[in-house]
Amino acid sequence: MIQDVIAIFDIGKTNKKIVLFDSRLKLVLQKEEQFAECKDEDGFPCDDIIKIEDWIMKMIRQFTQSRKYNLRAVNFATYGASLVYLDSIGRRLTPVYNYLRPMPEDVLPGFYERYGGIEEFCRNTASPSLGMLNSGMQILWVKKHKQNSFSNVRSILHFPQYLSFLISREVRSEYTSIGCHTAMWDFDHHCYHKWLAYEGISLPSPTSNDETIEIDLYGKNIHTGTGIHDSSSSLVPYLKESPEPFILISTGTWCIFMNPFNREGVTINQLRQDTLCYLSTNQNQVKSSRYFMGHFHDIYTQQITSFFNQKAESYKQIQGDESILSRLLEEPLFFTKDQCDVNNYSKIDLSVFGSFEEAYHKLIIDLTMMGIKSLQLVIPDHDNTRRIYITGGFARNELFIRLLAALLPNMTVYVSEINNATALGAAMVLWKRIFSGNEPAADLGLRKIEPFKINIR
Repeated sequence: MIQDVIAIFDIGKTNKKIVLFDSRLKLVLQKEEQFAECKDEDGFPCDDIIKIEDWIMKMIRQFTQSRKYNLRAVNFATYGASLVYLDSIGRRLTPVYNYLRPMPEDVLPGFYERYGGIEEFCRNTASPSLGMLNSGMQILWVKKHKQNSFSNVRSILHFPQYLSFLISREVRSEYTSIGCHTAMWDFDHHCYHKWLAYEGISLPSPTSNDETIEIDLYGKNIHTGTGIHDSSSSLVPYLKESPEPFILISTGTWCIFMNPFNREGVTINQLRQDTLCYLSTNQNQVKSSRYFMGHFHDIYTQQITSFFNQKAESYKQIQGDESILSRLLEEPLFFTKDQCDVNNYSKIDLSVFGSFEEAYHKLIIDLTMMGIKSLQLVIPDHDNTRRIYITGGFARNELFIRLLAALLPNMTVYVSEINNATALGAAMVLWKRIFSGNEPAADLGLRKIEPFKINIR
């Protein structure tokens, strides 16, 4: 029997996936690809957009012609801070420039001053000043440094909307891509910031994430979604299924603390500590803070394993010793952000630790304490949120999750073992447009974490 499916293209910086969900939002199939980066015209690495385009169209053709699956809808979830520039007939004019490119010094002088100064501008747009990571600033860079291309620009799309455009040929915008540290959105007035109009830049009016366009694709009637920013997409299952307010901690190289229930604007002091706001699919702000936890962990763990002559992944066998934790919690931070530089390895004297286990316990204690400071940035005073959901790589680190639960005794910590949360969110926003009846519930795969029994002063 042929099976109705929604196809989601989940495009990350490293992995590119197509994920199929059935009408009950159950995972049916997943295919993953990696494409080597190419270089833009200046020699800077960037995603090979031609290969990505070809692969997407190949996958769509394959599944529209499948005798096993009945493709009903397609949506796209991608990383943010990336733009595509189109001419009057919809041709792409530039590569998809890498947001890690350095911002030339001649692009932004005087810009912030025209709009109230850098601190007020960043507060208003809920976007720390991040250079190319502010996709709005990328437009100014293209306008100044790529004048031949910019003179032919008729449409500017964020990356998810461009991939949707490939098959719909409709120029669209939506809130989650605009609201991810772009410096384009006025969070005070809930509209595009006035600087875009003053600079002569026109963008499409944003539409809701549940809107679709019906198109004929290889002889089949297909619903095409608008596309969605990946972090906001990963929130969707929790917003729909959580019985109570929560904070989502997405862990990996970056640790992102997301509070979709905090309605307070970001302050200048919070901006200085890497706090920002996203926009959710229901157009509410998601107050978030970022912490380079995975990066710090990898650098320090490499040094610890080398010093104690251990195998690279020996730390994964450490479950947690409550007596060691109780003792080391009394001590000040040893592993700090300031020391986390490959050039500073020799300055860290690990001989103060009696064993590999002790050093790793202290590392996780210090990382967790710094993480809690980032977490507190998104929790307003007198907040009654009592649930924390953890996803990503550190959700499998029992020492970290049980210590976090112990250090936050007024909150309940859960690990979410949901697979493909980003792709699932992108499918869930389309479900009601495609299928009838009651929308199925998504299984969040929650596991309640038992905290360590340790002495905390």
